[in-house]
Amino acid sequence: MIRYIRRLVYQHLKQTSGQAVILLLATYITLSWLLLNWSQEDALLGNNFFYWLMVTASTVGYGDLSPSTDSGKIITSLFIIPVGLSLFALVIGKVAAFGAYQWRKGIMGAKTLDLENHILVIGWDGPRTLSLLALLKLEAEQNLKRTICLYTTQEMENPLPGEIEFIRGPSFNDDPAMARACVTTASTIIVDTASDDSTLAAALFAANLNSQAHMIAYFRNDALSKLLKQHCHKVECAPSVSTELLVKAAMDPGSSALHQELVNAGRGMTQYSVVYPIGSPVMRVGEVYTSLKQQYGVTLLAVADDTYTAPSLNPALDLCIQPGSVIYYIADQRIHHFDWASLILAAE
Repeated sequence: MIRYIRRLVYQHLKQTSGQAVILLLATYITLSWLLLNWSQEDALLGNNFFYWLMVTASTVGYGDLSPSTDSGKIITSLFIIPVGLSLFALVIGKVAAFGAYQWRKGIMGAKTLDLENHILVIGWDGPRTLSLLALLKLEAEQNLKRTICLYTTQEMENPLPGEIEFIRGPSFNDDPAMARACVTTASTIIVDTASDDSTLAAALFAANLNSQAHMIAYFRNDALSKLLKQHCHKVECAPSVSTELLVKAAMDPGSSALHQELVNAGRGMTQYSVVYPIGSPVMRVGEVYTSLKQQYGVTLLAVADDTYTAPSLNPALDLCIQPGSVIYYIADQRIHHFDWASLILAAE
């Protein structure tokens, strides 16, 4: 019988909703006050009532306040302490369960996020994506600490809990799931799935939802990247260059290590970019090259008309840099604020 009663009580307490817990607490507090008032425990009914009730119900018992009448002691022993202790444990259990549930939702990618200006990575390709996320974290820490969010359709948990946000959806074109990942407010979208067909579908869908974001799509097949560029000319398609790197390393030993140094933000010199401000005077590459080297110790690598135009690598010194052009440079770390007025003055 005792086991049956205990199992019955546990089952009902486990199914108790938050509203029911609040109602039980309100009833307990009201009954406690009425019973103490009936027992003429005036010292416990003033401003210290809630303090005394919490200390007593949780069995902390500092001893600074206590019932003085016989009826007050009986009510405290038989009602306030046992019922209060049960409710106290119930509330703590509910709060802990709610916290664990919310944490589990985040781990499983079921939460609805509230993000802006974040980097959204769509797709999962095992260790390749883990390496991508690790490098993005390094870059994001140097670039205004932007949040990184991973969206995937795989049956998996957050690969980097506490470091990145995570959303799991049924497909790459599911509106509710993409909305939970805040695709419309992302400033950068990287599409890198396990297959080129999925990459094409995800890129088209994301571009339709957010045409203002800077989008990069990785393809193993150049034909599909050209097809995507026909529909979304602003998308930056990153082709696979593994074959080219192998050829370079064969002809020029050490080339693979050089390319890794140029793209790895974790060590050595790394390639970055900056936009030459609108309204600035036209300058020549030779002038900018010298000023950047003298004042910041960086090396100008290439110049492009905009982010969607192929850059001019190792440009001629007399090439004009127009306002709004993108300047690619090599440096130890990203430089967030160039003193262009000083650079222009030095060039003159």
